Amino acid sequence: MARHLVRGAAGFGALIGSVALIPVLGLVSLVLAPLGLLVLRGCPMCWMIGLAQTVSMGRLRRQCVDGRCELVRAPDSP
Repeated sequence: MARHLVRGAAGFGALIGSVALIPVLGLVSLVLAPLGLLVLRGCPMCWMIGLAQTVSMGRLRRQCVDGRCELVRAPDSP
């Protein structure tokens, strides 16, 4: 979990920094944008979905009855 959050902070920091530093460094700061996307492994939305999956891991289960599937809470472990 911590590694996922560090990756997100570095990726979003690079993306935000690439735009925020334009007045200071000019267009050279846009070099940070591809670096941010590389750290996030492609797209920011995919990172957010991965975070949601990491947080909910083991808490939800898919249950299918009579051809109808739904998400239910996993039984608590003793």
